[in-house]
Amino acid sequence: MKKIELLAPAGDLERLKIAFTYGADAVYIGGEIFGMRSAAKNFTIEEMKEGVEFAHNLGKQVFVTINIIPRSEELEQLPPYLLQLQEIGVDAVIVSDAGVFSIVKKTIPNMEVHISTQASTSNSVAAKFWYEQGAQRVVTARELSFDEIRSIRDNVPEDMDIEAFVHGAMCMSYSGKCVISNYTTGRDANRGACAQPCRWKYNLVKENENGEYEEVINGIDSSFFFNSKDLCMIEYIPQLIECGITSFKIEGRMKTALYVATVARTYRKAIDDCMESPEKYHANMPWYQEQISNCTYRQFTTGFFYGKPDQNTQIYDNNTYIREYTYLGIVGAVENGLARIEQRNKFSVGETIEIMKPDGSNVEAKVLRILNEDGEEQESAPHSKQVLHVELSETPAQYDLLRRQEEDKEVNS
Repeated sequence: MKKIELLAPAGDLERLKIAFTYGADAVYIGGEIFGMRSAAKNFTIEEMKEGVEFAHNLGKQVFVTINIIPRSEELEQLPPYLLQLQEIGVDAVIVSDAGVFSIVKKTIPNMEVHISTQASTSNSVAAKFWYEQGAQRVVTARELSFDEIRSIRDNVPEDMDIEAFVHGAMCMSYSGKCVISNYTTGRDANRGACAQPCRWKYNLVKENENGEYEEVINGIDSSFFFNSKDLCMIEYIPQLIECGITSFKIEGRMKTALYVATVARTYRKAIDDCMESPEKYHANMPWYQEQISNCTYRQFTTGFFYGKPDQNTQIYDNNTYIREYTYLGIVGAVENGLARIEQRNKFSVGETIEIMKPDGSNVEAKVLRILNEDGEEQESAPHSKQVLHVELSETPAQYDLLRRQEEDKEVNS
């Protein structure tokens, strides 16, 4: 059996380092061009280089997305960009467009190529086609069941990797190929600029024979009928392994470092426990369930893994997230008992917060002192991204995350 890879998202260099520290085997990132998340901060070439070096020092990998549907005039930028990716040592590129694939194979023929979920690979014939063109991995369409993925696994070469999304936001359109955003806002989802209009409230009506409008969808309290729940497969690790998936992919390049750390840490432990002993995995299920809810999420679903979902996959009455914890910052250097952080949300002296550690432990700590960069004491940290030096009752380590549990759990998406 191949080793199961945990693949995490990284919207910037900070989140890349957090993803690896909290258990990811590989990350996928976007550059400043050709990626499907144009609103993310994304990586400059220099940041990519630093990220790749960080990963390779840990024996881990970095994959770069070049999975938009490009126009002809954009393609002249692609060969020099690919050569830069090869030079800095990127481990694979993720593509969806056949033209991009062709240019990759001609420009950097030794680069590993993964076929994006946007390519809607839904059967073994399509998967074998990509393999025969030189792809090493296919990311299955999000609409496939366990049985359908197993059928692909059984009918493609053993050395072809099967990657599938196991956690995160779900797109209501087929494998992410949506035109609603482009139609309503002019922002093209297939070119990395989705405005997420599926999360908006709608009223669907039809004109009857009297020229009057009547609602088409009845029996629900509200009209968020495009709004999907979030995928969560933490309770189904054995089934994911059994159907032949070799890379478990987490969605979320736009999400916070707290999200990346929480989800990566939880799936890392679940995968390791399951590979060690199914009994240990099942015994630790309450811990996985508790931990996976400790970051911002919508209600959870198993998506299409058990066949076509029923209407319970949708969230008809709201478009809010559930937030259990607020992200305060990541610990940098720790000197003389003071932890350097770049603050993300307000906290104050005297508060009890939590130190989240890569090993799975969470430690309560009281905020004893807050100092600014000039060494001046302050009672609170109200300014986002302010660099602070914080003394806690429990001393944290580098890459520990600071968070605060919240009573108010609903926030707008």
